[in-house]
Amino acid sequence: MYKKVSTDLNFVDREKQTEKFWEDNDIFRKSMRDREGNEIYMFYDGPPTANGKPHIGHVLTRVIKDMIPRYRTMKGYEVPRKAGWDTHGLPVELEVEKLLGLDGKDQIEKYGMEPFIKKCKESVWKYKGMWEDFSNTVGFWADMDDPYVTYHNTFIESEWWALKKIWDKGLLYKGFKIVPYCPRCGTPLSAQEVAQGYKDVKERSAIVRFKVKDEDAYILAWTTTPWTLPSNIALCVNPEEDYAKVKAADGYTYYMAVALLDTVLGKLGDEENGVKAYEVLETYKGQDLEYKEYESLYQCAYDCAAKQNKKAFYVTCDTYVTLTDGTGVVHIAPAFGEDDAKVGRKYDMPFVQLVDEKGEMGETTPFAGLFVKKADPEVLKDLESRGLLYDAPKFEHSYPHCWRCDTPLIYYARESWFIKMTAVKDDLIANNNTINWIPESIGKGRFGDWLENVQDWGISRNRYWGTPLNIWQCECGHMHSIGSIEELKSMSDNCPDDIELHRPYIDDVTIKCPECGKEMHRVPEVIDCWFDSGSMPFAQHHYPFENKEIFEKQFPAQFISEAVDQTRGWFYSLLAISTLLFNKAPYQNVIVLGHVQDENGQKMSKSKGNAVDPFDALQQYGADAIRWYFYVNSAPWLPNRFHGKAVMEGQRKFMGTLWNTYAFFVLYANIDEFDASKYTLEYDKLSVMDKWLLSKLNTLIKTVDDNLANYRIPESARALQDFVDDMSNWYVRRSRERFWAKGMEQDKINAYMTLYTALVTVSKVAAPMIPFMTEQIYQNLVRSVDKTAPESIHLCDYPVVNEDYIDTELEANMENVLKLVVMGRACRNTSNIKNRQPIGQMFVKAEFTLPEFYQEIVADELNVKNVKFTDDVRDFTSYSFKPQLKTVGPKYGKMLGGIKKALDTIDGNAAMDELNANGSLKLDIDGQEITLFKEDLLIDTAQIEGYVSENDNGITVVLDTNLTEELLEEGFVREIISKIQTMRKEAGFEVMDKIRVTYTGSEKAENIFAKYAESISGEVLAEEVTKAEPAGYVKEWKINGEQVTMGVWKEGM
Repeated sequence: MYKKVSTDLNFVDREKQTEKFWEDNDIFRKSMRDREGNEIYMFYDGPPTANGKPHIGHVLTRVIKDMIPRYRTMKGYEVPRKAGWDTHGLPVELEVEKLLGLDGKDQIEKYGMEPFIKKCKESVWKYKGMWEDFSNTVGFWADMDDPYVTYHNTFIESEWWALKKIWDKGLLYKGFKIVPYCPRCGTPLSAQEVAQGYKDVKERSAIVRFKVKDEDAYILAWTTTPWTLPSNIALCVNPEEDYAKVKAADGYTYYMAVALLDTVLGKLGDEENGVKAYEVLETYKGQDLEYKEYESLYQCAYDCAAKQNKKAFYVTCDTYVTLTDGTGVVHIAPAFGEDDAKVGRKYDMPFVQLVDEKGEMGETTPFAGLFVKKADPEVLKDLESRGLLYDAPKFEHSYPHCWRCDTPLIYYARESWFIKMTAVKDDLIANNNTINWIPESIGKGRFGDWLENVQDWGISRNRYWGTPLNIWQCECGHMHSIGSIEELKSMSDNCPDDIELHRPYIDDVTIKCPECGKEMHRVPEVIDCWFDSGSMPFAQHHYPFENKEIFEKQFPAQFISEAVDQTRGWFYSLLAISTLLFNKAPYQNVIVLGHVQDENGQKMSKSKGNAVDPFDALQQYGADAIRWYFYVNSAPWLPNRFHGKAVMEGQRKFMGTLWNTYAFFVLYANIDEFDASKYTLEYDKLSVMDKWLLSKLNTLIKTVDDNLANYRIPESARALQDFVDDMSNWYVRRSRERFWAKGMEQDKINAYMTLYTALVTVSKVAAPMIPFMTEQIYQNLVRSVDKTAPESIHLCDYPVVNEDYIDTELEANMENVLKLVVMGRACRNTSNIKNRQPIGQMFVKAEFTLPEFYQEIVADELNVKNVKFTDDVRDFTSYSFKPQLKTVGPKYGKMLGGIKKALDTIDGNAAMDELNANGSLKLDIDGQEITLFKEDLLIDTAQIEGYVSENDNGITVVLDTNLTEELLEEGFVREIISKIQTMRKEAGFEVMDKIRVTYTGSEKAENIFAKYAESISGEVLAEEVTKAEPAGYVKEWKINGEQVTMGVWKEGM
């Protein structure tokens, strides 16, 4: 028979047993093999880096990425799930630098590139075991025995093929551009990487006096980066805006924008003493100031410009200059900003870059060797001492930092390799429009906006551990892109047979120039590791060199999912590369996940002490509970507040209820030796309650199947939660006595088979979400009695709806029953009458009526003798009205007193009828008619003595609380039965144990005992109920104010 089920909610140990069962029996592989050859549903797994530990956010991504493929597998699809590892890039290098005690590129090169690369290769696997353990604990199923690894030669060779395709289309080029640059890492970053590292910082800007040449006047210009001022070579104004020459109260003459005069110079005035801040001498259009010369701010810039024989230190014009802040004049240093560089190119200005690649000020500046951000205050001090600093206002702004090492980035002119994404912008947008984004707002908004403003992809990195850029260059200027190892060997005399496609080995391989015959050398750069992860759809299969058919079957993916920050990471690199190579979207559906926060909505971080260790959380709550929380809590794309109380509440509400219902079935099935495999569910013989549960069950299958097919996750979880609540707190509670009945009558078989069917089916419906617990239920309920059944719940087909079992009228009637029961219980609470105390009458006013069968359920549930539907409950209830001050006050201020008085004296029922009929209530206040709407009124149900009422959504329920002596006696008997049942439990008796009851008490209590002894015996399985000195397990009670002492005992005590 079935194994006994413990009702404790400690699921962690049971999950470990299930994990072992899956492993010992190779269940994941069997689930894949069973579906081989079926229609493919492709899932791509975004590769994690194995040199970083998993965090709580990875639990969210893992549980979403696991659930949808499980569901699709049960639906009959073949769902390949190849795991992968992202192994290249700066994070690995930084980890190894730390390990070796190195700091920066100079020290790496001194240590040696080859040993450094070997250490990188070892480092990437630092936490591999932890990731695998983590994935198994969460229940994340993926092929980890044969993962794709981005540092493998096969993967890199596929990337080289892709890069050559891009090169052949003329979309890979080398350009001199202003790039976001990390001086610590010594490499540029792509726009999507920059987007990941913004921080709010407080800094000082500078409003600087630039001395006009041959004139006793200064141009006031503003900058937020004082360290760029030693490289200043021009100023820029907006040609269309108004500018003025003014005499200021500080004695200086200034040129600046008219619109900002008060903002900048206003503080110089002294109104009390009649001192004006400034006086306008002349006004100009910005265009009029073009080519006005000024004296260079620093000699170093002057010397650098002079060497290039190019004119500098004059006013330029460009419409990018705005008047939202500053002075309307900006300083131009073309080496440190894209807008500045455009102006520099437009006016053919000299190139002055007095900052080195380490982000340190150049030797010729007065600030040599200082890191740029540390130079800021020194530049301000220097300008102040020379009388050239007008002001240095503090300001707060969002500044980009390196997402890996946290160093402030600088915008820096350098040669880099770019992919011309701007050339395929229209294709990117068109392909994005074919993707089903969940939510749509991210695809159309955040991601769509990113594509609308797409920039060329800065793909090269001046580093060591990465996919080498496959461009060879000759001194004659010719460049060649290598697309395969075979091509490399065919053009090279010194390529080893076992060439590893990494630095430094690949740097030693030369090829012959097809143009001039000389030796060509590979360019030194490696590529952005986002190109690695974006190439995984084809590179994981070593396409196009092998597995062509597999790739074509598995591209594009039907489903991917990652956190919202990947809109500019993996989501973008996948789409960009797929558009460049195949001009189609690489994924059809994407669920974007919000970040996991602490319970106060704060970002988790170790420094704040609010980070949750995922292993601790999994050990404490179990995987199913955490999985369930992430599914049911909120839409996946919203931030998730993760805290223990919420996880435990979800576990109790859904998992606990399902588990206890399963335990209830097993307990009674074992008592009755009921083996479900020996019976069939005979629908025509079922009771209304059974048919209702089966109708709800099939509605559930239909609802969840449709929701999961359309990626609606919380909706699926809530439907499951509601069904389990109905099954436990309505069906089982209403059917308990059927399970307690003697023998094995048809009605009892029906109850067992209905509950069994519901438990097994709901477990299959929920299996993709809570894979551990549903496996435990399945193994006990199904496999223990039927060895021919599939070995695991995860090898079963997903349940198919039986439309014939869905009875919408039955469900609607039962829904109305539940509404009335909830309202009736509220009435009992208001009147402080326990449910065990019978009540004579219940009146219902509603737009529906219920057949007699359902009325009997309401009566039984609420312990009411009679339920009566009526159109008029005026004899038992009325309504009171007060004005809603928030809305009535502004409308009828002075009349408020009169309105209150009128509402106090109004006929409540008549007013409610008028309000329901017309949606408004008309009142005469001192001869003036006013109209009040529902939102203008606070409405209360007024109670009439002897009756308690509840009103909700057009339904009124009234309980008659007048209790007769007969009703009170019956209530007393029910209290006695309840107390004896409690004592049975406390004494440790088994459910089916026969007992004897003895009692003594007050005269009233003893009389009731004697009068109802037979019915008490039947309810509590007592062979006799007798007045005698209480024996066995004895307890004193106060029942309805009467003293009673009872004893319960059984043979052998």
